[in-house]
Amino acid sequence: MKQQAKTTRFALIFSALFLLAGCCDMEEIDQRAYVLGIGLDKSNVKGFLKVTYLISNPEAGSTLVGGGSNEPAHEIITLNTSSFIQSENLANAVIAKPITYDMLDFFVVSEELARDKDFIRYFYDATKDRDVRRDSKLIVTKEMASTFIEQNKPKLETRRHEYFEMIFNNATKIGFIPNSEIHNFFRIIEADADLFISAYATTEQDETTAKKNEDQDLIAGKMRVTGKTNPAQFLGSAIFKEGQMIGNLSVQETRITQMLNRWMEKPSFLVSIPDPFMKNYWITARFTQLKEPNITVNVSRPAPKIMVTLPIQADILTDHSMVNYANDKKKRNELKEHIINGFEKRINDYIKRTQEEFKADPFGFSLEARKHFLTIPQWENYDWMKSYPDADIRVTVDVRFGEFGRQSKLPKFERIRD
Repeated sequence: MKQQAKTTRFALIFSALFLLAGCCDMEEIDQRAYVLGIGLDKSNVKGFLKVTYLISNPEAGSTLVGGGSNEPAHEIITLNTSSFIQSENLANAVIAKPITYDMLDFFVVSEELARDKDFIRYFYDATKDRDVRRDSKLIVTKEMASTFIEQNKPKLETRRHEYFEMIFNNATKIGFIPNSEIHNFFRIIEADADLFISAYATTEQDETTAKKNEDQDLIAGKMRVTGKTNPAQFLGSAIFKEGQMIGNLSVQETRITQMLNRWMEKPSFLVSIPDPFMKNYWITARFTQLKEPNITVNVSRPAPKIMVTLPIQADILTDHSMVNYANDKKKRNELKEHIINGFEKRINDYIKRTQEEFKADPFGFSLEARKHFLTIPQWENYDWMKSYPDADIRVTVDVRFGEFGRQSKLPKFERIRD
């Protein structure tokens, strides 16, 4: 009995040695260089890229290191290389700690490179490296990616990963930019039926055209901002066809894409619309899409027919013409028609642009169309990319009013002035 107990004890001790051996290759968090973002630019050398690393310093600002570290929160380096996979080792010529992509949150690609027909060849490397997260974001910049990373200097967020996380969380909710995760980029281009849109940004403000800030027509660089703040603007989107950038979308067009596409996050946003009852005044309203659009697709003919009903809730937040919308049903109905007509005109103008200029579908209508085909060959023979430009698309906007502000009843303007 004693011998059996000794044998059992020895077996347990021996097994514990194997568990302890698993810690032999352990690395502390401060022993690695964490790449938060990768910038990609065209190189002067054929077949090469300019790769820029935004590297986070986990020790910066830490109170655990002798009362706080004075080290910088990040480091930026740029080098010429054949791919951002190879650069992971090359960077160690100047960076002491081993490079890792475990915290890689975004790719910044210059518009010049994104418009190059060979861009997809370089970017497909993101599917090869196991360390690259599939939820990393794709950002297209007006200027060189290296310039954007260097000039993008948040004033309130010391740690860059917090800045980019908050930018995407907030800007996608209000429809300024799309949530452009790279796994959706590869999924859409491989399907070869739809367009993909990614966030568009810049640190260069266009002084000649930034006259007034109307968010419907805004795009990165067009918004006028003064003061001492970060020059970076995230507004609008870059649109890709078969892995190559073919154009830009304004904030308004980005929001329409999000609202009509069932599989994109639905925005809730403030917008200014002309006051129908008083010229030169504007109404600020909050538009919220409470549920997915109702989409039906008829593919019985070569040119598909698409019917869409878009439900929108409108909360009226300003009333500079002093109309009592809450109690005046006639004026309320006139305002509703005014909003519907404006919405439908903008949507139809944008749809026409997608059919004539882009000649492809950014709304994901193809996912509804393919349900009508029994086999993959039948779907491929229909060729949605070629059928979409001839499609008959009709969108109906269903507007329902929510609130008219906390104080819905206003005194007459003349009474206040008297």
